[in-house]
This record gives sequence, structure tokens and C-alpha cells, in this order.
Amino acid sequence: MKRLALVLAASLPLLAPCFAARPNVLFICIDDLRPELKCFGADYIHSPNIDKLAARGRAFTRHYVHAPTCGASRYALLTGRYGPRDNGALFRHSTNDKIVKTNMPAWFRNHGYTTVSIGKVSHHPGGRGGSDWNDDSKPEMPGAWTRHLCPSGPWQHPRGLMHGQANGEIRKNAKAMDVLQAFDGDDNSYPDGQTIEGALAQLELLAEDDHPFFLAVGFLRPHLPFGAPAKYVKLYQDVILPSIPHPSKPVGKTTWHGSGEFMKYNRWKKDPRNDSAFATKVRKHYAGCVSYADALVGRLLAGLEKTGKAKETIIVLWGDHGWHLGEHSIWGKHSLFEESLRAPLIIVSPELPHPGKATNSIVETVDLYPTLCDLTALPKPDGISGSSLVPFLLKPDSPGHPAISYAGGKETIRSDRYRLIRHSKGGKTSHLELYDHQSKAGETKNIAEEHAELAATLGRQLDAKLK
Repeated sequence: MKRLALVLAASLPLLAPCFAARPNVLFICIDDLRPELKCFGADYIHSPNIDKLAARGRAFTRHYVHAPTCGASRYALLTGRYGPRDNGALFRHSTNDKIVKTNMPAWFRNHGYTTVSIGKVSHHPGGRGGSDWNDDSKPEMPGAWTRHLCPSGPWQHPRGLMHGQANGEIRKNAKAMDVLQAFDGDDNSYPDGQTIEGALAQLELLAEDDHPFFLAVGFLRPHLPFGAPAKYVKLYQDVILPSIPHPSKPVGKTTWHGSGEFMKYNRWKKDPRNDSAFATKVRKHYAGCVSYADALVGRLLAGLEKTGKAKETIIVLWGDHGWHLGEHSIWGKHSLFEESLRAPLIIVSPELPHPGKATNSIVETVDLYPTLCDLTALPKPDGISGSSLVPFLLKPDSPGHPAISYAGGKETIRSDRYRLIRHSKGGKTSHLELYDHQSKAGETKNIAEEHAELAATLGRQLDAKLK
């Protein structure tokens, strides 16, 4: 607690003596993970390893990402800046000198850290472009990582790994690949098995390194297609799932969409929007994928303990966005509703006071970069957005701040009580959605017309953050 108090008092030069060297960072990224974990209140989910992590640290139950798509969300994470709204965000900024020098892994590397990425941390697993995402001449983040790895095994290359199913099956035509799968094999029968084995090997190497490490590990599941070892899907065979909240397609203009990413797979001509039995099956396969990811997290944390470095390592578990499982009649992400934008966040730091006590205050993904700078006593680069989360590590009931997100020509701001979604056309506002989260209707009743002044106030707050 002394160490964190020093940070809060802005006495950063006094922080380093608390450790023989700067603390390490283990950053765990999980793709398409809803905050549907036991430690976040979902009692029917089997997530013992992430639950144990939350019991050691601080869970942020109202953490919001900045975009409901992988690339743009990870851009905000890795640069600490609000930014582009699509999956090509990092690639387009790979020649931007300011971003190249001050993105998070580059900043840590330039301040003495060995930085290693394995799996899906930036948008492409392994962080390279080209037809199979393995072209060294097309890096997503030039110079940021000491090692930027993506062991692919039978999936041959990072592109094959990204949407792979069991035993080396590569997605060629999504219509020919089953959207659900449960293969009766071990953890390594699916693509994430390559990542966890590689991550454990890297932990052993890093433990022998003279420099502190920043290790980022990116797991694919529960990203589509929903395939996982059968033992994890079987956990939910007899589980009665809670009903889907507000399952109907919204009335009026919203960011609803037709779930195209999900629908393009082989679904055996079934549609979860009008087939309740199939909807339940999809939800149980998603839950199985979550439990599979949880098991991988457990192996990773055990590997860290084995190195003897756990007590000098800050751990972050972060979901890159949420995922609809039927809410608003959406099966996917890409909306600006709550289900797409709220994602799990857990931080474990040595000497954390009140471990296991969650915070319900609103925070954003861009807050992570300044937080890790504070916890490791690094200076913060100019130009990053966000506010340090150290106050929440000291006092879980510290006040939060509004969170913004965006997609295409639409932006949203989430305050403690309200969500405003603004549609733009030609640079001008064309439509507003305003939802009251203290109302039972939640994000099903647009109250923008009857609360125009409130909508205008939130719009000004949104503009201020975007600028």
C-alpha cells in the first residue's frame, strides 16, 4: 500500500526503491469477452482462474472500450489515444513517428523493458501484414516489441490461426466452416494452445533476463467461430441459462445490425434470432469458449508463479470489447449498445489494499497506459489520453468519469446514468439516441426528444473528449 500511496502523491521518484528493479508487467488480452464471468456476477459461468485473479486484485465492473471492433479498440489500448474506428488503425499509423515512438510497448522498451507479444495483441496475431499476416516488411507496430511472436503450428500462419478450428482447420470460406464446434481433445487442439505454450516458454526466458519485462499474451477465444475442447462445452450441458434481456430488435433508428459476422458461418440453416433452442446452444458454446480461455489464463498464471517473479509483476486482464448474445436481437459486436462496449478489466498490483473488492466506477481503456506508467514509475509521454486508475487501486469507491466510444459515423458517451449515441451525416448530427440506465427500459427506450437539454450537455462532453 505504501508503494501505491507514493504514486497517488505523485512522488514517482520514490517508487523505484520499493523494488530491486522496476516491476514486470503481464498483460492478458482476451478477444470478444463479455463481462460474463463469475467474478462479475454471472454465477452460471465456470471461470475459477479469472475469479482467483479478481480476488487478488481490482475488478472494474464498468470498464468501457472505445470501439466495438478489435483493431480500433486495440489501437486505443496500445497507443493510449482515441483514434481511428476500424481494424486497420495501427497499420495506417505504422509510419507515424509520434505513434511509433510513444505507443505503450515502444515506450516501455525505450525505458529498459524487454517487450514481448505473443498471440493476438494488436489486430493481427503476430502483428504483421501480408496475405498470410506473416510479412516482416509490414509490421503493425514497428520497433515496439523486442519479440513479436505468433507460433501457428498446424494452422501454418497467423491468418490460419486467427479463425482456426480444431487440429489445424483453417477458415477458407466461412460458409463451409461450422460456427460451433466441440472437439474431444486437449487444450492444444485449438489455436490458443500454440499461444499458451509459447507464452510459457517466453516466461522462462524472461525470468532469466536482466531487464524487467512487459509480456503481452493475446488469446483468441471466445472469438468466432465458437470452437473449444469438448470438456469445457460439457460444463454447460445441464445448465439452465438466464433469459436474454431485451431480446427484440429495437424500434427506430439505432446501431442495430444483422449480425453478419456470425451469420456468414455454416449454421445448418438455423438462426438464433428465431430459434430458441439454437440460441441456447450458441450461448452454451460461447460459455464453453470462455471457460477454455479461463483455463489458459490459469496455466499462464501458474507459469508466472513457477518463475518466482509473481510478487514483482503487475497483472492486467483486459477484454477488447463485449459481444451480444441475443440482446437487441444481435449476435455479435459492432453496435454502440452496452453489450458491445462493456468488457472485463482486472488489475493486480503488489501491495494492493482491499484486494478482491470491485469498483463500479466508470473507466475507459485509454486509462490503462497512464496507470501502468504510474505503477512502474515511468514518465508519461505527451499526447496520451486517459487518467490513471491508481486512485481506484487505493480506494475502489473513487469517482469515475464518462467513457466514449465510436463506430463509423456514430459516437457515444456513457455517464454514470445515461448513454447518448449520436449519428452524424456530412459532419452534422442527424439523429440522437438517449437512454436512462436507471429506468427498467434501459437501452430500449429512446428519450432524446423529451430530454433535449440533457442530450445537448452530454454531446458537449462527448465533443470535449473527442478533441
